[in-house]
Amino acid sequence: MAIAAVTQRGDFVYVYNERGGLLFTLSGELQGYTGGTVSIRRGSFVYVYDDKGHLCFTR
Repeated sequence: MAIAAVTQRGDFVYVYNERGGLLFTLSGELQGYTGGTVSIRRGSFVYVYDDKGHLCFTR
C-alpha cells in the first residue's frame, strides 16, 4: 500500500496508508516522504525505507 501520511511523535516516526492504517513505526527524525518512500535521519545518516518498511538505501 502507498504511504499517505507520516507523523513525528517524539523520537518515533509513524507511517500510515491511505486508509489511515499504521504501516510501520521507525525511530529517528523524519526528513521527508513520498507515496513510495520515507526518509529518516539517525545521526549523520539518512535511511530511506519503502512502503513496506524495508530499507532501500542509506545516504
